Amino acid sequence: MKIGRRIYYDLSSGNVILDTGERNGSVIETTIEQDFQNYKDLAERLPETVGFLQFNHGDLAYDFATCNGFRVDLESGAIVFSYPDLSNPEQPPIYRKPLSQEVDELKQSIAELTILLATPQQ
Repeated sequence: MKIGRRIYYDLSSGNVILDTGERNGSVIETTIEQDFQNYKDLAERLPETVGFLQFNHGDLAYDFATCNGFRVDLESGAIVFSYPDLSNPEQPPIYRKPLSQEVDELKQSIAELTILLATPQQ
């Protein structure tokens, strides 16, 4: 069995409280209530102050592996990542949508432009 990660975050700031990580093998999926009982970081919080995002196993794997931080954008409710800037490592994190999503959007734009350019103009 493969279980995707859950990200629990503070509803007032978007900061991550807990990342359960991905699990596979002989694992059992837990409920949110069980997570609040089993994880100290959650047990110390009031459930109504905590939000969560559920991901399928493998979702955003590249982004989680290459980022140097992530949080939840409270306006959109989506996860945003910061990535290391090798030319300026002291720069504070800049959060943005997943790079994998940006790449997919660019591929789609290129495909649309290619079709437009290949279409005979009148």
